Order: sequence, then structure tokens, then C-alpha cells
Amino acid sequence: MKTFEALFEELSNKAEHRPVNSGTVKELDQGIHFIGKKIIEEAGEVWIAAEYEGSARTAEEISQLLYHLQVMMIAKGISLGDVYAHL
Repeated sequence: MKTFEALFEELSNKAEHRPVNSGTVKELDQGIHFIGKKIIEEAGEVWIAAEYEGSARTAEEISQLLYHLQVMMIAKGISLGDVYAHL
């Protein structure tokens, strides 16, 4: 099981080393607008899952939302500490 911090480290590593066929690299290359649309899409899917699909599906959708939020953080050069300062 991955933690929030471990996922951020993994994604940061992919952004730095740019492995071939990485979905993270592809998303970063498509830019802020694309990443933002993915965040909006996943947020909607979290809501729908919470309303109609149960806890397990909601957790899965939340994990996908967290992934795309972290990709946005990396694209914008925002660290975990930057976010934690506002919690």
C-alpha cells in the first residue's frame, strides 16, 4: 500500500527521469489545462461514486483524484510542504 508521500516521491521521480511510456510524463507534457480537466473529471467521479456506487468505488475514485492533484502539484512546482502549510 502506498502513502500520499510515497506516491508524490514516485511521481516526482518519474517527472525527473521521464521513463518511456509513463502516463505521468505524458500527462505532464500535456500541460496544466489537461491536468486541470482530469482533476475536474475525477472530482465528479468521486461525487457520483459517493452518491451511487458505494465506499469501495468511492475510495478508488478518490485515489485517482489524489493522483491527478499530485501531478498538478509537480507541474506547478508545489511541494508537499507547501500544501501541508495550508492544512
